[in-house]
Amino acid sequence: MYLIVGLGNPEEEYANTRHNMGFDAINKISEKNNIKVNKTKFEGLYGTGEIEGEKVILLKPQTYMNLSGQSIKKYADYYKIVPENIIVIFDDIDMEKGQIRIRKQGSGGSHKGMISVVEMLGTEKIPRIRVGIGSPENKKYMIEYVISKISKEEQEQLQPGIEKAEEAVKAIIKEGLDKAMNKYNSK
Repeated sequence: MYLIVGLGNPEEEYANTRHNMGFDAINKISEKNNIKVNKTKFEGLYGTGEIEGEKVILLKPQTYMNLSGQSIKKYADYYKIVPENIIVIFDDIDMEKGQIRIRKQGSGGSHKGMISVVEMLGTEKIPRIRVGIGSPENKKYMIEYVISKISKEEQEQLQPGIEKAEEAVKAIIKEGLDKAMNKYNSK
């Protein structure tokens, strides 16, 4: 069983923002695999189904970004899912819009949501898909940049990253992490 998590903030208020690329990717995965993400448990919105013959839980933590690990830990403990089978998808300001990068492990870096996940699960060995959102010209406006609404034009620039993240999840499940990394990190 895989736990596929998109990091973001509750969609009513933060829909259509750069910081919600993880939620946008879960929405795309949900749509492409006919898995409804409409149930609530453990401070998260979730749905269950199958991708590439494997049982999956799609999860959008509702704890706000900086506490994402709380919800993820509860799902991992309850369903006995090892960190290697948790795939976390989140936005990355250090990558160009529309790009993704898959990693097997690592610290949370400067991403507070991923920092929370690493702290709560007690390991850096958590596969993740980073979705590029670019960064503002002036770094002092970073918070405003990640949580502000995006234009239709910019959404078109970000969409390829969301679609690649959906494809990468399938590749990880079907072919394994190493093959998926070779396929998507070389683009």
